[in-house]
Amino acid sequence: MKIGVCAKISPHADARIKIKSDGSGVDTAGEKLVVGDYDEYAVEEAIRTKEAVGGDVTAFSVGPASDEKLIRSGALALGCDSAVLISGDDAEGAGALGTAKLLAAAIKEAGCEVVFTGKASTDGGSSQMGAMLAELLGWAHVSQVTEFALDGGNFKATRNMDAGVRQIVSGSLPAVITCEDGLNEPRYPKLPDIMKAKRKPLAKKSAGDYGVGAIAPTSNQSNYAPPPPRPPSRIIEGDAASAASELVRLLREEAKVL
Repeated sequence: MKIGVCAKISPHADARIKIKSDGSGVDTAGEKLVVGDYDEYAVEEAIRTKEAVGGDVTAFSVGPASDEKLIRSGALALGCDSAVLISGDDAEGAGALGTAKLLAAAIKEAGCEVVFTGKASTDGGSSQMGAMLAELLGWAHVSQVTEFALDGGNFKATRNMDAGVRQIVSGSLPAVITCEDGLNEPRYPKLPDIMKAKRKPLAKKSAGDYGVGAIAPTSNQSNYAPPPPRPPSRIIEGDAASAASELVRLLREEAKVL
């Protein structure tokens, strides 16, 4: 079985985010870059699926050429068999929809039957990629997946809904599966596997290789800025009754939330 997984390189979840001096984006210089948290679940599930039913796993990513080392350590060293890294200005500035078009073209070329993605990246966090990929590929799509199993060409997935509700979905391949926290426990690479990953095939592609030229993003962020500092806290003096009365007044007249 041909299994695909989308793995985006982004700042570590614990990174102290800095804004570029001109406000044009996030400054990642000096920050630890990794396969995003939710994409780690996707990578793990792709590898577990291979271990359960056989086949091979290809990791797909869009980003700068410098991401090669991180794709090798964050996907190939864990058990993915090959990778495709799509780089260049046309690819890296394509926006969410443009990125989905490039990934869909690469997935089609690889002949994948099932593709795993994280529910959101840890930088942009748009949560759009899984649905976009499924629409472009014409495949089924299941989001927020916390349990997944394959039986031949059929799958069964459990989705975590709001208020603790769980939904069980079944269908047939091909499909895009969006992975949620709790689906699995991502593994760590072992030193021998890290060494082997250096020799695994990683194709470096550009948008032009898929017949796709420059893709103008459908939206642009005009400016980035940190959130404003929190105002100092206030302590309301007095007995319980008068303090409660004053709190209600402040919520109504100043905070305007009542």
